[in-house]
Amino acid sequence: MTTALTHLGATGEANMVDVGDKAETTRTAIAEGFVSMLPETLKMILDGDAKKGDVLGTARIAGIMAAKRTHELIPLCHPLLLTKISVDIEPDAALPGLKVTALARVTGKTGVEMEALTAVSVACLTIYDMAKAVDRAIVISGVRLVEKTGGKSGDYKAGAQGTGR
Repeated sequence: MTTALTHLGATGEANMVDVGDKAETTRTAIAEGFVSMLPETLKMILDGDAKKGDVLGTARIAGIMAAKRTHELIPLCHPLLLTKISVDIEPDAALPGLKVTALARVTGKTGVEMEALTAVSVACLTIYDMAKAVDRAIVISGVRLVEKTGGKSGDYKAGAQGTGR
């Protein structure tokens, strides 16, 4: 694990990392998050009966759009020409709720972890927004990086869900 924070200058000021000398490689990141809700709320979403419309389709598109604009939301992120972004949403009766997974890919000089995490976060927030009228107790949890490949720092794979290590 690196001990220095790459976004801090010599005197502690925030700065954008210079990636100009880095090699272009294919980099992939996968992130996940969970949206817990009442069983009847989950049923309403899965049945397509939400008053605001198609919750899953809207959340998927919102996540994709958010990934493409990550550099506008996170101050020191580089704008990236993403080659792939996907958002998958699966029901999980054990929560009960939905598991959201995002994959981001780029061939470039910096990673796509923030894009995958942003996609998951915004998709989860969209689910909340579209269902909050019937279930104010919805909980978003477990947003984390699951896996990353490519780049100088090498590959990373998280441990079991919820542990973060």
